[in-house]
Amino acid sequence: MKLLEGLIALGLGLLGVIVVYRFSLRTPTLRRNGVPLKKPPNTLPFVGNGILFLRPRWKLFSWFEKCEKQFGYETFQISVPTLPPGVVINDPKNLEYIFKNEAIFSKGDFFKKLSWDLFGNGIINVDGELWKAQRKAGLAFLSASNMRVLTDVALPRYLDRAVEDLRAQSGARKIVNLQTVFHEITSQLMGKMAYDMEMHADDEFTTAFEYASGATTERFQNPLWSVTEPYTGAQFKKALNTIRTFGHKIVDNAINKSGEKRSQSTSDRLDKISGSLIHSLLEVFGDDRKMISDAALNYLSAGRDTVAQALTWCIYTLMSEGAVVDRMRDELQKFLSNKDGDVNSAAFTPASLPYTTAVFYETLRLYPPIPFEIKQCEKATTLPDGTFLPERSIVFWCTWAMNRSETSWGEEAESFQPERWLTADGKLITKSAAEFPVFNGGPRLCLGKRMAELLAVQVIATMVLKFNFIPAFGGERISKSSLTLPMKGGLPCLVEPRTPNKTQSIPS
Repeated sequence: MKLLEGLIALGLGLLGVIVVYRFSLRTPTLRRNGVPLKKPPNTLPFVGNGILFLRPRWKLFSWFEKCEKQFGYETFQISVPTLPPGVVINDPKNLEYIFKNEAIFSKGDFFKKLSWDLFGNGIINVDGELWKAQRKAGLAFLSASNMRVLTDVALPRYLDRAVEDLRAQSGARKIVNLQTVFHEITSQLMGKMAYDMEMHADDEFTTAFEYASGATTERFQNPLWSVTEPYTGAQFKKALNTIRTFGHKIVDNAINKSGEKRSQSTSDRLDKISGSLIHSLLEVFGDDRKMISDAALNYLSAGRDTVAQALTWCIYTLMSEGAVVDRMRDELQKFLSNKDGDVNSAAFTPASLPYTTAVFYETLRLYPPIPFEIKQCEKATTLPDGTFLPERSIVFWCTWAMNRSETSWGEEAESFQPERWLTADGKLITKSAAEFPVFNGGPRLCLGKRMAELLAVQVIATMVLKFNFIPAFGGERISKSSLTLPMKGGLPCLVEPRTPNKTQSIPS
C-alpha cells in the first residue's frame, strides 16, 4: 500500500512539474524577421536541450560542430528549463555587433550567478566601472617596457630551467607531462612578474583552481546545480576556500613587501618590475583587500592557464605533423644562420618567425583556450540577421565550432594548416575579432594577446629546435571539464634531445 502511495505521489509530482513548465517556465519562441527560429538536433519535448548539456564536454563540442554544419551562419534557438531564452550564433556579422555594443550585451546575471564563487568581482566577471578599473591596472602591467623584460630576461630564465630539466628527464628515459612543464613556466612567470611570489604548477592553489573551474563549468551544464550542489559540493567548497586563502596571501605579500621594495636597490631588470600588477591593483583599489584579491586571482588564471594549455595542444598537434615541424626548423635554422654567435630564445619573436607564429595561431583556431562564450542582453535588440532578442535573453557562441566552420575556413577547416595564416610572400594574415574570436573582441579584447604571442613563439621555437617528443599515450587527447581547455590526463611523452646535425621531425 505504501509503495502504491509512493508511486502515486511521484506521478503527481511529475505531473506538477509538467504543468508548471507548461504555464510558467516554457521558453518563449524567438524569431528572425517574424519567423520562429529553428531548433537544433536533439531538442526534446518539455526539457528542450537540457539533457544534452549534461553530456561530457567533448561530446558537447561535437554537438555544436554538428549544429554549425547543419545551420551554417543561421542563428538558432536553444532552450533549457529554468533558464532565460537563448540563441546560438555563428555569423561573424552578429558577433561583430555584439562586440561593438558592450552596453547591450553584458556578462549578465546568468553568468555572474554561476561563476561568482570562483571569480567574484574580478575582471572576468564584471562590467562597467569595476571592469574599467581592473583593465587600467592590467594595461600598466602589460606595458611595453614590462614586455621587454618578459622577452629578454624572465622568459629566457625560466625557459632555460625547463630545457635543462627536460634534458635530465630524457637522460633517465622518464615520461614527462608536457602540460605540467608549460604550466610551470607560466606559473613562475606570472608569479614573479605580476605578484613577486614563487608560484609552481603543482602547488595546492593550482590543484584547487583546476577543480573549482571544472565544478563551475558543470553549473553551466546542469540547470539543477543549485539543487544538487548542496549534496555533492563539499570538495568544491574546500577548493574555493583554498583559492580565497591564496588570494589573500597575494595581497598580504604585496603589502608587506611594498615598503621593503622601495628601500632596495637592484640591477636585475626582473626584480625591478616584479609584482607590478598587484601594486597597480593596490593603487587602484586602496585598502579593499577582497576586491584586490578577486582581481589578482582573475588575472592569474587568464595569464597563466590559457597560454600553458595552448602550448600543450600545439606540441600535441605537432607530434603528428612532421612536415610542419620540418618547415619550422628550416625557418629557425635560416634565422639563426643570419645571426653571429649564440642566440638565446629572446631573439625568437613573431616578426622573426612568421611560420612558427602561424603554427601557434592554427593551434588556437582548432583548440581555442576559451571554447564557449556567453552574453546576456541588458535590453531588447535585433541582430544584423534580423533575430530579435528580448531583454535578459542569452547569446551563446562556441568558438570551438566557429573555428571549424567550412563556411569561414574552407572545406579543409578540420585540418591543421598553418599556411592559411600566411600570404604568398610569407607575411602573417590578420583576422578580425569577429572572424577569429579567440581573443574576444571590442572593448573586451584580451589584454594579454601580445604577451601570449611573445611567450608562445619563444617556447614553441625553443622546444622544436632542441627536442623530439615521442608520445607516451594511446588514442586521441581530449579536454577535461573546465572553463578553459586543459588536456585531460596531460600530455605524457618521452623527450629526445636533438643534436645540431639531427634534422628529423617530431616522431608520430
